[in-house]
Order: sequence, then structure tokens, then C-alpha cells
Amino acid sequence: MTVKTTNILYWIFTIIFAGLMIFSAVPNVGPNEQSIEIFHKGLGYPIYFIQLIGIAKIIGSIAILMPFLGRSIKEWAYAGLFIDLFAAVYSGIAVANGKVDPAMFGILIWIVPGILSYIFWKKKIKS
Repeated sequence: MTVKTTNILYWIFTIIFAGLMIFSAVPNVGPNEQSIEIFHKGLGYPIYFIQLIGIAKIIGSIAILMPFLGRSIKEWAYAGLFIDLFAAVYSGIAVANGKVDPAMFGILIWIVPGILSYIFWKKKIKS
């Protein structure tokens, strides 16, 4: 794979992943009624935590989009975003009382562009 192809694939997957994370974070910053319904009433999280996670996801998404940031900052940004997604799946399963919520599979699909972004970022660094 050429350097140019690696770079293009990195940016495609990174923009998709960051876009999905920002899309999911914006309602939490407020938070709006739907966020409160899902996170506070459904999952039992305090409202201040909803805002914290929303802001953290936006900061992490911006961090992976900035090409001039250091490697360790990007590593932590990727780690935080992945932890957020896995925690969301775990929380959904934990409150489902043994029932499988199809929305959890949707969240798992969001992880795919993140993994591909991370893989191509590592390849980009090596080249």
C-alpha cells in the first residue's frame, strides 16, 4: 500500500469516526431531554456526568483530527473514545436485565471506523 493510499484511508476513517463521536456528543453537552431520558433515567448516570462525557468526546474527537498533536495525546484520545464506546455497550447490557438491545450492536459498528482510523494512523506514522 502506498503512502498516499494510507494517508487517504486514514483521513476517511478518522473523519467518519470523529464525526460519529461528535454527533453523539453534542446532545450531551446541554444535555437535552433525550440525553437525560437515556443516560439519567435509563442508565442511572448523574446529569453532570452526561455533560462531562459529551465534552470529553468532543475534545477527543478534535484531538484525533489535529495532525500536529503529539503521539501520546492522540493515543490517549483514541483510548478515551474507545473506552466511551465499550462503556456504553456495557452499560446498555447491564441495565437490559439479560435482554439484548439491538442499539448495542449499532454502537459496536461505530467502533469499526475508529479501529481502522487507529490502524492507518499507526501505518502513517511508520511511513
